[in-house]
Amino acid sequence: VQFVESGGGLVQPGGSLRLSCAASGIAFSFLAMGWYRQAPGKQRELVASITRGGNTNYAGSVKGRFTISRDNAKDMVYLQMNSLKPEDTAVYYCNALLNFDPWGQGTQVTVSS
Repeated sequence: VQFVESGGGLVQPGGSLRLSCAASGIAFSFLAMGWYRQAPGKQRELVASITRGGNTNYAGSVKGRFTISRDNAKDMVYLQMNSLKPEDTAVYYCNALLNFDPWGQGTQVTVSS
């Protein structure tokens, strides 16, 4: 099992980023997938999820700003993040909602002026 996240970086408030996650070693097309984040001193939280059929769900703090999508042919999941806020600063991870181990390294997103 491997998850490789990419696309993070430093962005100003109001900016956008697109995160990508390559999954391997799992039956990707059969699984609901999620993007999680962990800010310093806080627990990891689920921010967006997508079912095998493409139905999506979002945490209230990101609804209307983030969009999760997936490509079952490539075993990839994406997170488009718009109107970023300083409180979105965190390390972002992807995983199946079943939470396979090990988790990936994550990708750092820093929102700061």
